[in-house]
Amino acid sequence: MKRLLIVIWVLISLAGCGNGQQYSALPANASVVILGDSLTYGTGASKGEDYASILAINTRWNVINAGVPGSTSANGLARLPELLADHDTGEQKIDLLIVELGGNDFLKHVPEVETATNLKAILTQAKAKSIQTVMLAIPKFNPIGAAFGNLSDHPLYEKLAQETGAPLVADVFSDVLAKNSLKADPIHPNADGYRIVESQLRKALVKLGFLTSK
Repeated sequence: MKRLLIVIWVLISLAGCGNGQQYSALPANASVVILGDSLTYGTGASKGEDYASILAINTRWNVINAGVPGSTSANGLARLPELLADHDTGEQKIDLLIVELGGNDFLKHVPEVETATNLKAILTQAKAKSIQTVMLAIPKFNPIGAAFGNLSDHPLYEKLAQETGAPLVADVFSDVLAKNSLKADPIHPNADGYRIVESQLRKALVKLGFLTSK
């Protein structure tokens, strides 16, 4: 019984962090690219208060903020070849690609199948280059839920994680954007919100094994 309880506890602790697989820890000088939109860029906070910048400080990784405001999954897919070209030439090696995209697709009512196809293509192209990938889930577009502090991740991320095997970091932006005190506007965190996003992302990366706990 005690052994069963331990197993259950481990499974619960890994929930929301992918498929349960453990990955090798990245060194302090690892190159980590975050391909995203305004949530990665840091809209809603001052320069240096975006979660990518904070993650770089706390991990000593070389974190490249490839967040572009307004970017859809299609835009992210279109920008990916340039990042991969730098990786292939050795100009900018990528040890880990974190994908944070989909929010603008939901706002623009892009068909879900199109968003899923684009995200899957991003993950597939990165993996073809032996680049490790992680997805950051984005809330399902729900103005009423946002107003009343009740948001949940769009289900397509869990489905993609199951189909591709890519680890998923869940319930980070959903939790932050459900709290008015952590938002600069209806769809962007403020500085405090981004600090929490970074903290939760970093904890998830520790659980996955990409980062050693201090």
